[in-house]
Amino acid sequence: MVKLGVNIDHIATLRQQRKVGYPSVIEAAKIVERCGVHQITVHLREDRRHIQDEDVIQLKKILKIPLNLEMSLNKQIVDFALEVKPDEVCIVPERRRELTTEGGLDVEKNYKRLKEVISKLKQRGIIVSLFIEPDIKAIKLAKELQADAVELHTGRYSLCKVGSKKFYKELERLKKAAEYVVKEGLILNAGHGLDYNNVKPIAEIKGMNTLNIGFSIISRAVFVGLENAVKEMLMLIKNK
Repeated sequence: MVKLGVNIDHIATLRQQRKVGYPSVIEAAKIVERCGVHQITVHLREDRRHIQDEDVIQLKKILKIPLNLEMSLNKQIVDFALEVKPDEVCIVPERRRELTTEGGLDVEKNYKRLKEVISKLKQRGIIVSLFIEPDIKAIKLAKELQADAVELHTGRYSLCKVGSKKFYKELERLKKAAEYVVKEGLILNAGHGLDYNNVKPIAEIKGMNTLNIGFSIISRAVFVGLENAVKEMLMLIKNK
């Protein structure tokens, strides 16, 4: 069965608008966990626009399921991860002015720094994933760097109209990359922009391990509640 990781960053986004302590990231995580998801994902950004250090510390303490920390290569963030020891980290590119992560990590450009950081994280027993474009060269480099997993960036796919020629072209691109990931013996994950209309074809990709989905679930929760929103997504993935 394909696993679901729920990103709860935007619970914190809402909280930070007033900075009054609610809605609680911890309570949201407890609700999501009770729904039967397989991990909680949070992105500790350098500008702390949503998730805060204390959120990560508390989540690590209370969760009975794995905590996946998305993070940049910033030294302060890396040192924090080494101290808190989330179950998994996903190294992502980060630009201060972007609304959300806009693309995959440039593995070649950051090769030296990645080698150093991946080694340190793995020494702490942390599973390491790289957030990359569905690109064979990037996958080869991830394998060379001894990452445990890759998370294929589904952003371009998610921006396509479902059923369009471009949609199927991007889907095919993801499938080919996924096949190579599995061939190389890496854990296959995917995420970014996935929603209730486009998730099933990605869940159906052979070898898919975990889908990390956040914004669409939190948006749906505004109308149906967080528990229902999570269960609806789980149902789509299970009934693939």
